[in-house]
Amino acid sequence: MMHCHHVNLQGKGFGGGEIYVRALARALAEAGAKVTLYVAHDNPIWHGLESSAIELIQVENVSQIEERMRYQRPTWIAFHTLAPTPVVEALREGGHFVTAFAHMPLIDRDARPLRSFDLVFGVSRYVISTLHSNGIERTYAEPLYGVAGIDPARTLRSGQPLIARSVYDWDRRKVRDRALAAVEPLARRFLAQRKFERAAGLTLGIVSLLSPIKQFPLLFVTVAPVLARQSSVHLEIFGHGGYAQVRDLRHALAPLGNRVRFWGHQEAVADIYPQLDYLLTGLAEKEALGLNVLEAQACGTPVLAPDAPPFTETVLEGKSGYRYRDPRTDGGADFALLIQDIVAGTRPRPDPRVAAAEHLASFSFEALIGRAKRLLAHIEERVSRTPL
Repeated sequence: MMHCHHVNLQGKGFGGGEIYVRALARALAEAGAKVTLYVAHDNPIWHGLESSAIELIQVENVSQIEERMRYQRPTWIAFHTLAPTPVVEALREGGHFVTAFAHMPLIDRDARPLRSFDLVFGVSRYVISTLHSNGIERTYAEPLYGVAGIDPARTLRSGQPLIARSVYDWDRRKVRDRALAAVEPLARRFLAQRKFERAAGLTLGIVSLLSPIKQFPLLFVTVAPVLARQSSVHLEIFGHGGYAQVRDLRHALAPLGNRVRFWGHQEAVADIYPQLDYLLTGLAEKEALGLNVLEAQACGTPVLAPDAPPFTETVLEGKSGYRYRDPRTDGGADFALLIQDIVAGTRPRPDPRVAAAEHLASFSFEALIGRAKRLLAHIEERVSRTPL
């Protein structure tokens, strides 16, 4: 049995990278590997993952991993949160096969931290292409896609409504954010509790962290006026972000007035997607894959996305959603035509589970197990000179 050591030291939150790592750990275990996953000691998101084949070890920093591995026989180590180059080099000197997962494309990112690894994996063809264009040649050829499935824990218990929560993900390293984080819960006590009910008309939705890589403010500067001209269109936003991201997004969405609503971060995404007519993505070039795109389609909700990688890998035109020209290139003209057609009913709303079943199967957990088996075989071949 191969023993693989994976590292994700994300200190807080439960983003797409952590969902990916949970699924991959389970897939590697199903493929016959023993998995040891090193996680941040103060992050509760890994609860429930441990099994007979998956061991969780909580650490405070990457130096503790280096210290532990110093006394281990040479093995495969994979970093999902990158380690400093001196740590990587020390592990390699100890005989370990040290690899990294690229969870983001190398757009406005420094490629140098990846150069010291024995092998780098990309989570999409698009990510792999950005690795190559930045001179990272020691890459695994097959994209290690994530899965479209949703953990049953991310659903509401029977009878529970979706309740509006804080839209802010406060950065407690900043004095301003610490102060606002203390004041906001007090202010919310004086506001009426809002329960989600779908509005009449066409409901578009965002289900995502409101992070800079999504570029939502930049997208809506152009497309919000387009949506504002369609009086039956409503936008529901499920997610939270930093103060500046939320401020800029609110400003960009001002043309929609009260037809846009913010619901904050929600865990029960499986209950959200079916209440949307379409999921909206952000802009494309800083996105690695978009697990929310896969989740929406698995729930039967089609997606509207810019016609560019990585969405050309995940959205099947006319069957799992529609792609439109980047609005920065045409002032939103193509997006406007698309929305007009959807509102008029001349472009039917596809059900991805029916129209794109084969496409979605490539993002199933069973497909991920297949990728895990091929990955393990490749690693065994690469390190056959050293017993694992």
